[in-house]
Amino acid sequence: MTAKIRLYVDQPLSGGQAVALTRDQAHYLFGVMRLTVGGAVLLFNGRDGEWRADVAEAGKRGGVLVCAEQTRPLQLPPDLWLLFAPIKKARTDFIVEKATEMGAARILPVQTAFTNSERIRQDRLQAHAVEAAEQCGGTYVPEVGDLQKLDRVLSDWPEDRHLMFCDEAEAGAARALASATRGPWAILIGPEGGFSEAERARLAAMPQAHVVSLGPRILRADTAAVAALTLWQMQLGDWG
Repeated sequence: MTAKIRLYVDQPLSGGQAVALTRDQAHYLFGVMRLTVGGAVLLFNGRDGEWRADVAEAGKRGGVLVCAEQTRPLQLPPDLWLLFAPIKKARTDFIVEKATEMGAARILPVQTAFTNSERIRQDRLQAHAVEAAEQCGGTYVPEVGDLQKLDRVLSDWPEDRHLMFCDEAEAGAARALASATRGPWAILIGPEGGFSEAERARLAAMPQAHVVSLGPRILRADTAAVAALTLWQMQLGDWG
């Protein structure tokens, strides 16, 4: 049977494995999508690839699926982090969704000198990452970290991880990345008010930093995130 619905579950997946559904998952599959016993669902957990599972039990408050066959192996994204300063709620959600779709392995909200938002709902943003992976056919869900101060993140920065720091005053991204090497990377997108002079100086002084511009126009933070991810994927990611 062909399965069109994809569902993330935090349980092991293998041939013959029974998967118990939560109340919310059962409501979605049986109340909203109208599946019945014998119906098929595509499951993934970020570890075991994608599996076709058949509905063995269906109820209003729960249900059981049984894994029948693996339909796709686990496909890991490149070793790429996205760091961004949270903005308005809907646009922050957009950044997390698009970063998931475009292959970020980890998403880290950071608080900069000019960040407008001082708190986030990490659990809600993680749920958005799960929904994005369900919809785009991904088999991996990136971890969304809790909000941290940029200074603290940079103080613990790994020596081997390159950092693409987007600054409108510098060279174009394609030219700046032309001689860059593959490996662990991160992209940093600033807040709507830009970086402070102290932040800009610290980032520029980091040996891992590659300071780039995203073109002659100043982009909104959510647009900049998509543009930067696209340029990085074309130059150094798994699109080629």
